Amino acid sequence: MTFTPPAYRLDNVTHFYGDKQVLDIAHLEIPKGAIIGLMGPNGSGKSTLLKILAFAMRPSSGHVWFNGTPQYPFSEAIQGKVSLVTQKPYLLKRSVFDNIAYGLKIRRPPRDLKQRVQQVMAEVGLDFDRFAYRQWHELSGGEAQRVALAARLILRPEVLLLDEPVASVDTRSAALIRKASLAARQNRGTTLVITSHDLPWLFTCSDTQLSINNGALFATGQEITIPGPYTRPHPDNPKWTRYLGDGQVIQVPPAVSTGKTAVIQRKHIRVIRPEKMDVSADNQIRGQVQSMYMTGQHGDIMTTIDAGGISFMLGIPPGQASELNLQPGMPVILAFNSWDIRWH
Repeated sequence: MTFTPPAYRLDNVTHFYGDKQVLDIAHLEIPKGAIIGLMGPNGSGKSTLLKILAFAMRPSSGHVWFNGTPQYPFSEAIQGKVSLVTQKPYLLKRSVFDNIAYGLKIRRPPRDLKQRVQQVMAEVGLDFDRFAYRQWHELSGGEAQRVALAARLILRPEVLLLDEPVASVDTRSAALIRKASLAARQNRGTTLVITSHDLPWLFTCSDTQLSINNGALFATGQEITIPGPYTRPHPDNPKWTRYLGDGQVIQVPPAVSTGKTAVIQRKHIRVIRPEKMDVSADNQIRGQVQSMYMTGQHGDIMTTIDAGGISFMLGIPPGQASELNLQPGMPVILAFNSWDIRWH
């Protein structure tokens, strides 16, 4: 049996900006052809990780393997194989056609250049006759983002990294970016890593979701992070607390050290109706259902619940959702015990 190395392998990767540590990844593997969804608050390290994966910057320490071989920023070995689309893509001050074709032109323009441009424009939902010779400043935010994506797709990279691709686009553009991303994997085996604050969108276009907080990665499929700050209300109280934006309090076990993040497995969180308080749990947090959608994974309904400014994403079986009569806008209680929270 032939061993196929992952697209990426990271070991003991850290990164600092001055004295501030923004990444601390003990180990990460990204299989070839995977679509990884990366989520986390602003300043959590998402964009820094993408730049390292794009070989646009060197980590402060650690090792990065690409296709089984150690690689370094701007190495010729990875040139053209990895492409990054930033949150605010830079377009050349020229037509849509020239923006998309530029990457091929500076190499060796293929004879079928026009057909290649037409193909990728169709993949991102841009009509060739309407948009090919439109100037860069005549595009909406969503159209500009799709042009930037098409300019990367035409190069047929092995890896495509998308940093907040739907942060400021319309609903139609978000759907088309999702469609083009899935098609790149299906048609060309492209590996994708995508960051987004739009969690429902991210879950519908990624196979695996990872959460990053304080530079550390968590498997979002099993765990939910409860970001700090945490306080100790009284020296004699063994429990610490996390004060929420609406005045509620989450009790957490004593912090093992500074810089750690509290996490809890999804299976330990119960969703109940407000009139059915669960007195057995020492944490009972009021929340509101924000969104619900089918994930296609185990048939669960991925439900986003906001509780005092923290988003809890829970996979709820359809039967339980029906029994609770869950729907967006509905108030709920999240019940869980402090001793089920651990530090990472």
